[in-house]
Amino acid sequence: MPFGNTHNQLKMKYSAEAEYPDLTKHNNHMAKALTPAMYQRLRSKQTPSGFTLDDVIQTGVDNPGHPFIMTVGCVAGDEETYEVFKELLDPVIEDRHGGYKPTDKHKTDLNPANLKGGDDLDPKYVLSSRVRTGRSIRGFCLPPHCSRGERRAIEKLSVEALSALTGDLKGKYYALKNMTEAEQQQLIDDHFLFDKPVSPLLLASGMARDWPDARGIWHNDNKTFLVWVNEEDHLRVISMQKGGNMKEVFTRFCTGLTKIEELFKTKGHEFMWNEHLGYILTCPSNLGTGLRGGVHVKLPNLSKHSKFEEVLKRLRLQKRGTGGVDTAAVGGVFDISNADRLGFSEVELVQVVVDGVRLLVEMEKRLEKKQSIDDLIPAQK
Repeated sequence: MPFGNTHNQLKMKYSAEAEYPDLTKHNNHMAKALTPAMYQRLRSKQTPSGFTLDDVIQTGVDNPGHPFIMTVGCVAGDEETYEVFKELLDPVIEDRHGGYKPTDKHKTDLNPANLKGGDDLDPKYVLSSRVRTGRSIRGFCLPPHCSRGERRAIEKLSVEALSALTGDLKGKYYALKNMTEAEQQQLIDDHFLFDKPVSPLLLASGMARDWPDARGIWHNDNKTFLVWVNEEDHLRVISMQKGGNMKEVFTRFCTGLTKIEELFKTKGHEFMWNEHLGYILTCPSNLGTGLRGGVHVKLPNLSKHSKFEEVLKRLRLQKRGTGGVDTAAVGGVFDISNADRLGFSEVELVQVVVDGVRLLVEMEKRLEKKQSIDDLIPAQK
């Protein structure tokens, strides 16, 4: 990408000091890790596709941070970003993923038989269950950096692979730009549709370029397995259904992912993966499994309890409102999910959710009867 190279050469006319971003008001992992000396060492480097240090950090420079959540503040433009800029990204990863060291090895386990229980969460409290992850196709630049042609090639490849799925995974692709009003409304009602990014974090990292060109949603006929194409990652894979049968959701997730990977391999493509970082995705926060297993669970009493936040922290769980990160819970219903992504296998993370949610529901039932939950407070995981 000659433009990237020329642009970088122009920047070299000025000293590192003149080019170093003002990070004084910033609260993100990148701002914590980047020093003027590091900036000087890395600023002339670029990946083979022309992704530079300034491209990596732009979203974190433009967005000082989030009042409740420590944002990451950087993205990858291709698989090589994590190697070329490891001096910056290793400390960001270590900080974001609970001390995950540059020498640590990640483990993958997509065998649903290894999940204990998960089909026994009380549907009176657990309203829906879902598991999602992302996948990147080796040899292509990631969404912040890919060209239009590349993005279209990823879409074509993905649609060809997904159209070969059979049985209860058989489905259909809807390109965002060709969608009718009715199709769009239906997908919004089903909580499937991703909309044009309005988050400054996504806009600043370049993910909304040429929107909606080569973006779309594929889902199976039962609407329990869906794949987003070219949103924040090449692929976002989601298994979901009403009720509390996380075992079923996870089994479909593993089966679907394994089949998709096989189909890509028959076309001569594999997913980005290495034994240190696991599956490689655009945002460092999603490395490893990229997995978020979550349930919408009704906890009107427990959520008012003084120990609620502490219990979640000990169980390594996080909560959101059911409308996403910044939303408040409505009617005591929370989206509860695993806090970790990297250094634990898929089975381990879903197990954390299943065991944790089972305990939260037990606590809620106690509090309904005005009983104490002190003996149920867990130790730190």
